[in-house]
Amino acid sequence: MATGDLELAALTKRYGDTTAVDAIDLKVPKGTYCCLLGPSGCGKSSTLRMIAGHETVTSGDIVLSGQNITDAPPARRGTAMMFQNYALFPHLSVIDNVAFSLKMKGVGKSERRARAGELLELVDMSARADRLPSQLSGGQQQRVALARALVTDPQILLLDEPLSALDPFLRERMRSELKGFQRRLGITFIHVTHSQDEALALADLVIVMNDATIQQAGTARDVFDAPRNEFVARFMGGHNILQKDGGPVAVRADRIAVGRGKAGLGARLSGVEYLGTTVKLALDAGAAGDLTALVPDAAFFSDPLSLGDEVTLSWDAADEHQLAG
Repeated sequence: MATGDLELAALTKRYGDTTAVDAIDLKVPKGTYCCLLGPSGCGKSSTLRMIAGHETVTSGDIVLSGQNITDAPPARRGTAMMFQNYALFPHLSVIDNVAFSLKMKGVGKSERRARAGELLELVDMSARADRLPSQLSGGQQQRVALARALVTDPQILLLDEPLSALDPFLRERMRSELKGFQRRLGITFIHVTHSQDEALALADLVIVMNDATIQQAGTARDVFDAPRNEFVARFMGGHNILQKDGGPVAVRADRIAVGRGKAGLGARLSGVEYLGTTVKLALDAGAAGDLTALVPDAAFFSDPLSLGDEVTLSWDAADEHQLAG
């Protein structure tokens, strides 16, 4: 295994009779931005905490750079963790927060402050080095937490829902910054999230989890365009599930054409949501169930529909993606 690669082999975590992570296998190459994505309780945070060493492993192995770190203490794993609430020390300045772990390792004051200063420069926080956390915005606190996690030169940075506390505008800006930091540093980021948009925007490798197992692993485009099963298709969103003779198929909502009086599947318009560049249409297709179509805003408003209108739905056969039964 190349230096920096991470491998999980039959990794399992049980809490009494409850299985939180069930014998998962995963390989994450060095330098990958990997998102563990799934609903609450699916096992993603337990997986992250086992990699960090903050949860014991029930069975299985964690291998980093060819070394088995399953039972190693957190400080000797080559990983660092950035917590959801940032966990900054309120009584320490920004630079002392960043340098704290080096202080605990016995690194001299001038050396540790110099290293902390380098990381603050990386995250554009040098001008606020002497401030307290309470004097910073949420986005600034996140940058400080990122610098503190990176100060020990980890091979892997572990991020536990780092954007969930931010408002939507800042969340979008900060996810762009996270991706930029990861590219500049060239190290592996493993990021836990329940946000499909976040995973699609950030990840080189998306790991969709549910019921303590990995449902699908692949690039963001592969997972969205070619969901493996009905759970992945529904969880990723933007897909309709239809039952056909060959089993269930997924059809993307933006591939469904909505017309009036043409050949196709009959449906009744039951909801309209204006999303800016697109309009989301909720459709009652009878025996086919509730379906969704996304149409360009210009197309919708050139010939707008009203609630209750009868329409027909059509799509190309090539846009049907077969799902595992």
